[in-house]
Amino acid sequence: MLLKPLIAALLLALPGAARADLLVFAAASLGGPLDRVVAAWEEQGGSEVTVSYAGSSALARQIAAGAPADIFISASAEWMDDLEGAALIEPGSRRDLLGNDLVLIAADPQAVPVDIDPGLDLVTMLGSGRLAMALVDAVPAGQYGRAALESLGLWAEVEARVAQSENVRAALALVASGAAPLGIVYGTDAIEEPRVTVLGRFPADSHPPIRYPAALVADADPAAAAFLDFLSGAEAAAIFETAGFSIPRTSQPDEKVFQ
Repeated sequence: MLLKPLIAALLLALPGAARADLLVFAAASLGGPLDRVVAAWEEQGGSEVTVSYAGSSALARQIAAGAPADIFISASAEWMDDLEGAALIEPGSRRDLLGNDLVLIAADPQAVPVDIDPGLDLVTMLGSGRLAMALVDAVPAGQYGRAALESLGLWAEVEARVAQSENVRAALALVASGAAPLGIVYGTDAIEEPRVTVLGRFPADSHPPIRYPAALVADADPAAAAFLDFLSGAEAAAIFETAGFSIPRTSQPDEKVFQ
């Protein structure tokens, strides 16, 4: 059973409410590929898994407030760091699960690709419309996007034109529906949504590396460790790679290098 809204996880915390064997809190940008990984796990007889998707910041705050998650998958190390610092993550369970990139998307299927560099004229491209982004001060996709624009010297001219959404999938929906002409999302989001066109990819050095740490939440169901290992295994990696994510490889003990 796959329940996407955060409210689903909150309802599970109510007295007398039924819950699945395992509850995973996952960054909104994982919706779709993670659903397929869960399906593969359950088809092999694994424990039933419920996934609650939202912005990483919202999920981390819910865990800090006592929400009964077993596994947390964040789109930013920052929010995992906060939980780990508060002793809310099972020691030794944290790992870098995935990597991603950042793209500029358009609602117009005939839009011409552009070079994303300091000379990009985003203001003219926007016309009278707005640039859809996740919350730039709280949600990882928005934070990465703002960092990229600042690095390229483009933020000051578009800051007032940004339409901020609660998570990256909401920003994607603004562009897909035509409510915003342009948006900044993860590359994997663009693959999941056929109604948008990728205009270009932001240089990797224009923003911090986009990594998805995953870990067991303190006092997690003992069965959650097996599912976390499955998420890190070859079958799940193949599903995530098909969706456009990069997969870490271990070159030396305790060292993670992204392909």
